[in-house]
Amino acid sequence: MFFVFVLRRRKFKIQKTDKIMHSFSLPLAALSAFVPNQSGVLAAHFEHILGTSLDVRILANSFELAEKAEAKVLAEFRRLQAILGSGENHEFGEWARSRGEETSVSEELHTVLGLFDTWREATKGALNAAADDVRLNGFSDRVNQPHWELGDGTATRLGDAELRLHTFTKGFIMEQVADAVMAEAGVRGVMLNVGGDMLAKGDLREAIRISDPNSDAENGSSLSTVSIQNQAIATSGVSRRGAHIIDPRTGETASGSISATVIHPDAVTAGALATAFNVLSMDESKALAVEYPGTEYLIVDASGAQHVSENWSGHSVATESGIELVHVKDKVWTAGQELLINVELADLGGGARRPYVAVWIEDEQHKPVRRLALWYRKPRWLPDLRSFSDAQREVPIDLMSIASATRSAGNYSLIWDGKNDKGEYVALGNYTVYIEAAREHGTYQLMKQTMKFDGKAKSQALAGNEEISGANLVYKTK
Repeated sequence: MFFVFVLRRRKFKIQKTDKIMHSFSLPLAALSAFVPNQSGVLAAHFEHILGTSLDVRILANSFELAEKAEAKVLAEFRRLQAILGSGENHEFGEWARSRGEETSVSEELHTVLGLFDTWREATKGALNAAADDVRLNGFSDRVNQPHWELGDGTATRLGDAELRLHTFTKGFIMEQVADAVMAEAGVRGVMLNVGGDMLAKGDLREAIRISDPNSDAENGSSLSTVSIQNQAIATSGVSRRGAHIIDPRTGETASGSISATVIHPDAVTAGALATAFNVLSMDESKALAVEYPGTEYLIVDASGAQHVSENWSGHSVATESGIELVHVKDKVWTAGQELLINVELADLGGGARRPYVAVWIEDEQHKPVRRLALWYRKPRWLPDLRSFSDAQREVPIDLMSIASATRSAGNYSLIWDGKNDKGEYVALGNYTVYIEAAREHGTYQLMKQTMKFDGKAKSQALAGNEEISGANLVYKTK
C-alpha cells in the first residue's frame, strides 16, 4: 500500500491508494510521503544534472534505505557524466580530441559508441554523433563519414567532425542508474525524470502528461495523459530549445515533426526513436517503429496533426480536472489574455537541490485566487513556505510529471490563464503575484508584485535574490 500526502489548511492528511498517481500543479514537483515503520516514496529534485534538471522518486522499505538509494542515484549520474560528457575532464571529451590513435576506453563509452553505430545504421543516417558539426561548421561530407573504429575494449578516433553523444545517451545513463539503484537492498521502485524524459522501474507507476509542444509553460496545456511502469518515455522536439534538431543526411534543420513522444521498455530505444521521428518522414517513422516491438508513440507533425500508434490508448489514463467553466461577463478576464511568469533559480552548482518554491496569485483583499506551482521534497518542511502556508489553501496538491523536450537547467515558465482554483474566470483588476522560496539549511525569500490586469499588455521584471536569480512577468493579449 502506498501513501500520498494532501495539503489542507496547514494539516497533512494521508490518503491510501493502490498506485502512485502524481497530479499536475507543477510537472517536476517532488513528492515525499514517508510513514514511520512503513514503506514510502522519497522524492527529490536537483538542478544542473546532464545540463538539465533531475527528479527522483524512490520506493523503499524504509526512509534510511531510500536516502541511501538517493545518494547512489547522484553518485551514478556523476560517474557516468564524467565518462560520457564532452568537457575537458570527461573521458569522451578527452578521447574525441585524439586523432588516429587506438585508445583503451571504459566499458560504458565503448557501449555507447557501439550503440551510435547501431542506431546510425537502423535510421539510415538520421542519428549521427556529428549532427552538431553542421550547426557549428556547416554541412560537409565529413559529417556522414565514419567517426571511429571500435576494437576489443578500444576506440580509434577518425576524421575531424565535431562529436557529441546526444539523443539516447541520456536514456543509457538513466538505465544504468536505475539498475544500480534497484540492486540496493530494500529498494522496490525508482522513477527518474531527466529534463522531461522518464524511466520507471519496479513497483512504481508514474502518471505523465504529454506536453503540448506549442506551450513552454510548466503548467501549460497537455496533449495526453499516460501511465508507465517498467517502461521509459522520451520526448524530442522544438518546443523547449527551438529548432535545434539537424538532419545529418542533408544538413538541413529537421522540419517534418515538431514533437515526438515515445514509450518503450528500454530508455535507449525510446530516446533514439523520439529523436529519429523528428528527422524522418511520417511514413519512415511508422515503418521504423514496427521494427521495435513494444514501441508506442505520439507524433505532432508540422501542421499540428497528431499521429499515435495503434496501442497508444492502452497507456492513456483518464483525469478529472474538476474545472467548472462559467460564462464570460463584461470586465471579466477572457480567454485571449494570459500572464506568463518566468522564474530563474539561482545556480548553486551541479547537483544542488532545488529550493522549495510556491507561486500563487492573490486579489486586492489578499485572498488567494490561484495556485500555480508548489515544489517541495518533504511535507514537514512546507511550513517553511510561510506566506503560502498562511494562505490556508483548500485545493489538494496536484503533482504530475510531464514529458517534454529537454529544458535548460533552472529555468521555469508558468502561465496564469485568469482562472481561479475553481476554474472560473476572475474579474479584471489588481492582483498580486507571489513567488516564495525556502531552502533546507539555506535562506528564505519572498518576491511579490502587484499588477493591474485591464486588457492592456505590460511586463514587469523582479529583482533577484539568493534563491531566485530573477523573475519576469509578461501580461499579454492573444
